[in-house]
Amino acid sequence: MLSNTEPRQQVALALGSNLGASRATLEAALAALDQSADVRLLARSSWYRSAPIGPVQPDYLNGCAVLEVGLAPEALLDLLQATEQRFGRVRAERWGPRSLDLDLIFYGQLLLRSERLQIPHPHMAERGFVLLPLAEIAPTWIDPHSGRSVRELAAALADPGGVERLAGAW
Repeated sequence: MLSNTEPRQQVALALGSNLGASRATLEAALAALDQSADVRLLARSSWYRSAPIGPVQPDYLNGCAVLEVGLAPEALLDLLQATEQRFGRVRAERWGPRSLDLDLIFYGQLLLRSERLQIPHPHMAERGFVLLPLAEIAPTWIDPHSGRSVRELAAALADPGGVERLAGAW
């Protein structure tokens, strides 16, 4: 249920996991976010498998979601990080394996750069594991940084990074 404390905004979120029961973790994290005050799940993508970036580790299970939120960007970041911790996220090494990774990709058409947060996500245009699932649920969303749609960004990927859509829905 959304309150009226902040104007409602649609946001795009990328989810990933490569430790433990990844599918169950991702589904439970989305359900937990949807049950949070000021958050409503609007759409979610299929599951995708992708090769990891960084040290040797298992493949990731990835997806994207569109949420409607009544939270300011940094308050939403706080909620996402608290949700990661709730599901066992440990920040031990950069790009290391993780039980849950929640990245804020878009917050409406906001351009933001602070010490804690950059919107749009600074690397999303290079990542097939973000663009392919996001193109599935929000292909016409315009990246306020480049002015290009998610569909266009996904089509322009030189190398989608071994991203594979898995059969079956969420």
